[in-house]
Amino acid sequence: MPDKTKRLPALLARGIADLFPLGTSQDQNLALRLQESSQQKKPLRIKLGIDPTGTDIHLGHSILFRKLRAFQDAGHLAVVIIGDFTARIGDPTGKSKTRVQMSSEQIEANSISYLEQLGFGKPPEQSLLDFTTPGRLEVRRNSEWLADLDLNKVIDLLSTSTVGQMLAKEDFGNRYSSGIPISLHEFLYPLLQGYDSVAVEADIELGGTDQKFNVAMGRDLQSHFNKRQQFGLLMPILVGLDGVQKMSKSLGNTVGVNEDPLSMYSKLEKVSDSLVKNYLTLLTDLDLETLPSNPRELQKTMALAITEQFHGRLAAEGAKADAARLISGSKDSNAEVQEASISAIKFPVKAFYLLSAIGLCSSSSEARRQIQGGGVRLDGEKLTDPNLEFLNKSVLIGKVLQLGKKNFRRLAS
Repeated sequence: MPDKTKRLPALLARGIADLFPLGTSQDQNLALRLQESSQQKKPLRIKLGIDPTGTDIHLGHSILFRKLRAFQDAGHLAVVIIGDFTARIGDPTGKSKTRVQMSSEQIEANSISYLEQLGFGKPPEQSLLDFTTPGRLEVRRNSEWLADLDLNKVIDLLSTSTVGQMLAKEDFGNRYSSGIPISLHEFLYPLLQGYDSVAVEADIELGGTDQKFNVAMGRDLQSHFNKRQQFGLLMPILVGLDGVQKMSKSLGNTVGVNEDPLSMYSKLEKVSDSLVKNYLTLLTDLDLETLPSNPRELQKTMALAITEQFHGRLAAEGAKADAARLISGSKDSNAEVQEASISAIKFPVKAFYLLSAIGLCSSSSEARRQIQGGGVRLDGEKLTDPNLEFLNKSVLIGKVLQLGKKNFRRLAS
């Protein structure tokens, strides 16, 4: 969308999918708002909410945090809102049924895990976000202002929207037309998330393209409460390793930010050619005009750059070298990790038997010890139960079974 971003600094504009509003005044044009901020030496407040209903951050999540970091590096204040109160409702976006409400203990544990993965306690050069530079980060929990809302304020919030507007939200509309129940408390989620923007006086809210309804709600509520309205800056949803669906842990197509260097590099260097440029744009700061034209070299460049961000240059180079050694002696530069056939295995099969059957472990007892010791992963996900059962080979074909940091087998029929 070059027409909307051409006046923004390059790193702020990079990869943006949508920016609204777009007009000629300072309240309608982000470039002018940024210019005003610079002239007044008053950093903008950039809001990004975290839904702490999970425990792991993957590269799909990191897109928004990378953009938030770009604003930090440009001198603005990142306002990270941990939705500890709204998590009790659960974001209905992308969900086909009412989400199970979580306990406050679960929510807090997840919140701490998220902050650690974002870099809490680490220097800025090793973190997704800058936690140490004064005036660059504000971490808030929305229970600060939402837990004490009285009924009058809740009624006031509800009065700002209609049932028709809520049903215009695609997820609600689909569920309503399909006869799937919608609990009334779910309508509160976008209103409460929008009220977060009022509470922290956000100038810009970041979100994925699936969050436009909620971000726009923040603008509406700021207007209702006589606050200056925020801009909505939306980033694309990252397609996962399968090359088809969005990156999601439930779909098993993710790269976690905490994965070891070899797993991360090995996954990324096999991303399909059609996704490489998108990954480079959204997950790196590399100049796209100076990159290799050879598709295979471009894959490796992308994998190395992303792995370096999370593990440093030396570890990334080591992962690249280790990955090359995993190639089974083929002269073809596109050779895959050594394959292991599972055609002779009778299903269902337990995890410990699978390891011994393909030769990664010398015995079933060793396989059990390796799994219990945390040394075994399947497509980057740690296996913890030796008795985990795989019902048929279709759930395993094409996946990489890893023992330690250097022993890989791609499961084949």
